[in-house]
Amino acid sequence: MASVEIHLGDRVVGGDNPTLVVAELSGNHSQHLGRAIELIDLAAEAGADAVKIQTYRPDTLTIECDREPFVIGEGTPWAGRSLFELYEQAHTPWEWTGDLETRAREHGMLLFSTPFDESAVDFLEHFDLPAYKIASFELTDLAFIERVAACGRPLILSTGMATIAEIDEAVTTARAAGAAELALLRCSSAYPANAAEMDLRSIPHMLDGWDVVVGLSDHTLGCAAAIAAVALGARIVEKHFVRSRSDGGPDADFSLEPHELRQLIDSIREAEASLGDVRYGPTEREKSSLVFRRSLFAVEDVTAGQHFTVENVRSIRPGGGLAPKHLPDVIGRRASCDIERGTPLTWDHLGA
Repeated sequence: MASVEIHLGDRVVGGDNPTLVVAELSGNHSQHLGRAIELIDLAAEAGADAVKIQTYRPDTLTIECDREPFVIGEGTPWAGRSLFELYEQAHTPWEWTGDLETRAREHGMLLFSTPFDESAVDFLEHFDLPAYKIASFELTDLAFIERVAACGRPLILSTGMATIAEIDEAVTTARAAGAAELALLRCSSAYPANAAEMDLRSIPHMLDGWDVVVGLSDHTLGCAAAIAAVALGARIVEKHFVRSRSDGGPDADFSLEPHELRQLIDSIREAEASLGDVRYGPTEREKSSLVFRRSLFAVEDVTAGQHFTVENVRSIRPGGGLAPKHLPDVIGRRASCDIERGTPLTWDHLGA
């Protein structure tokens, strides 16, 4: 397991530290500030460590155009909509940022953002956010990564669709521009993602290959992928979050509801506890179970001088006698004294 760590405010992420669970609000606030604040409250109640927002305006991502390249194709929840229409519905109004950051801080949670262009970075630099995230779709925009990295904050890069060469370029660019603390998120940029396409065995490879903290940006519908990722070394888990999928919202179909987020976090903490350390032999609590191991017992009364045979000695439960591996050493020897049926054998019972 990699021992690399990054520092998000006073929170240490990576190594043997607890997994940072991030509730992604995205556009599930439905353009209502009250709903966004409620989502932060619910995420805190569920046990999330951080909340993430996205900082862009529709015209910083695309242009208002209904021509074919600007209309979303099949295979996503947004099929048939124009990019501009989707981003207009999904964007988080910039003027909310201070209120959302304050609310998260009141809950003891971190809040950070994914900026999507230089104007968003300039705006966010007015806030002391603990990190920035680069979305999967921006991972190949090296000039933008360079601009974000130059802020000197920890940088979390999502790697959906990226090749090894593209991740190499992004990491090299970020480090050269001043990002000393990096994390990479394994991600499938399908919405929702298919568990069979997550390829989580990439996580140990990423840990070894880039010497960074590794996590998971998870768009699957359940919790299994995130728990498996933690077992494989992920130390950041990001999940989209909604009050209720019935509320709608651009990402509602692949977002967790509060009780599901609580279940995910509980399962992650249980998975972390179960990983433990490299250890062999009984724990303190297991020692009381040693009695249930097999050992060698006299299963018939044996008189002094009588030979031990497979009829009067057996390997049975409980423990307390000689280990079963010593049965060949016992058979054929003579008893040194009278032995009552049900007596665990010791070396003292063996004569010539």
